Amino acid sequence: MSQRAPDMRLFPVLGDQLSHDLASLRQVKVGVDHILMVEALTETSYVSHHPQKIILFLSAMRHFAEELRAKGHVVIYQDLESNPHTSLHDSIEAYAAKYRGVVMTYPGEYRVLADLETLPNLTWCEDDRFICSLADFKTWISQRKQPRMEHFYREMRRKTGLLMAGDKPVGGSWNYDGENRKKWSNSAPLAAPVAHPISETTQEVIDLVAKRFHLNFGSVDNFNWPVTRKQALVELEDFRTHRLRCFGDFQDALRTRDLHSGSDFLFHSKLSTSLNLGLLDPIEVCQAVAQSLDAGLAPINAVEGFIRQIIGWREYVHGIYWVMMPEYKKQNALNAAAPLPDAFWGGKTRMTCLAESVDQTRRSAYAHHIQRLMVTGNLALLLGVHPDALNAWYLAVYADAVEWVQLPNTHGMVAYADGGLLASKPYAASGKYIDRQGDYCGNCSYNVKKTTEPDACPMNSLYWDFINRTAELLNKNPRMAIPIRSWSNMDSQKKKAILTKAQLIKQGFRENAV
Repeated sequence: MSQRAPDMRLFPVLGDQLSHDLASLRQVKVGVDHILMVEALTETSYVSHHPQKIILFLSAMRHFAEELRAKGHVVIYQDLESNPHTSLHDSIEAYAAKYRGVVMTYPGEYRVLADLETLPNLTWCEDDRFICSLADFKTWISQRKQPRMEHFYREMRRKTGLLMAGDKPVGGSWNYDGENRKKWSNSAPLAAPVAHPISETTQEVIDLVAKRFHLNFGSVDNFNWPVTRKQALVELEDFRTHRLRCFGDFQDALRTRDLHSGSDFLFHSKLSTSLNLGLLDPIEVCQAVAQSLDAGLAPINAVEGFIRQIIGWREYVHGIYWVMMPEYKKQNALNAAAPLPDAFWGGKTRMTCLAESVDQTRRSAYAHHIQRLMVTGNLALLLGVHPDALNAWYLAVYADAVEWVQLPNTHGMVAYADGGLLASKPYAASGKYIDRQGDYCGNCSYNVKKTTEPDACPMNSLYWDFINRTAELLNKNPRMAIPIRSWSNMDSQKKKAILTKAQLIKQGFRENAV
């Protein structure tokens, strides 16, 4: 292309915008306008991403480009090896001057927006793949002194009509979370995960990532994430058929690894990556799951619990992210300052819950929400890990971690760094919680029933150390009144023993010896 065509526009599509119904793509004049897709080095390296996360994004992008070409679009594709530029901005700018204008859908991350908003002749399109627009969310949150996801979720139920009978919730209740906390039992058989075929395109990406990112935490072996819409739909049907029925009962359950049972995923779906990439639409996923209730294939506690995660929690954190950034990321309400232990990167640990969760993360770039919140997250909270270190870890190691969803969950739910905007209290717990939800403690060298003894579960003394450390900061939180009062009334000698044990545990983590 030697000169700019008078009517030709450039439509860059980002790696998490792989939807044929993307707002900007709806404006493309086939055969006139050009679509640009870029594999940029900065996007693969701004944190040390899990290799499977990089494979997922690059393979899905390349497959999407093939689909666009099959529809007659002209697609310019800059792959990682041939791109002379390192950043998205420079890669797009190198083409922009040749076109009448650049049209993009708003990116999903503030970091990317800050990088791209200075591009010349740029027109933005709203990302309408979410149920609640950012304008509507800003209006909703401005009307509340203390916003809570549950109230927002009910509004989304009314807006979508999902699980509604007129203006009333189906079944008579908005929320069945109280039924979704059963400890793991072997009474419900686990189905093996769907095996997605590895295309030539995906294999090329696997080989590239294995070569260029071999030092990153995580394995490229057994990559099995859906990279096309077709594969994502197969994953959705597998969830509805084999997992949804028991999802509600066991969504908080923890289980040690069984190589032959698919226990990495239990009854959870593998749909978050497909939703975040744009391969699936949130409404179509929720409608498919709601149909399982109508057909009598799944109970309401499972269906409601899953739909709440998507139209409630997912939409809510998206709104929080964009309303509160960039200041949100800088908050550190509990003054946490400790480094992240090496055990989170695969270093030695005798804690079964931590070892299992980290090893699963290394193998598959996945852990379910209780492993993230109450195992790795709880331990980091109790240790006082700095939010920046914790955010970087969660963003790096999970395949579904894009910042708009990762940051609020980590910053607000895990670290309580936002001081209670997202969570009504810190999700701090002793080892008793882990024991109640699964079999980790029964397979551990530490004793979950002990606190100060040499073989005591580290979380027990760390829990009381956390209460001691944060009591003044949290003493006005009514949900923390009982543990703070219990600590205050505890015998002074017992307190001293607990705090001494906690310091030994912290030193042990620094020395990779816990």
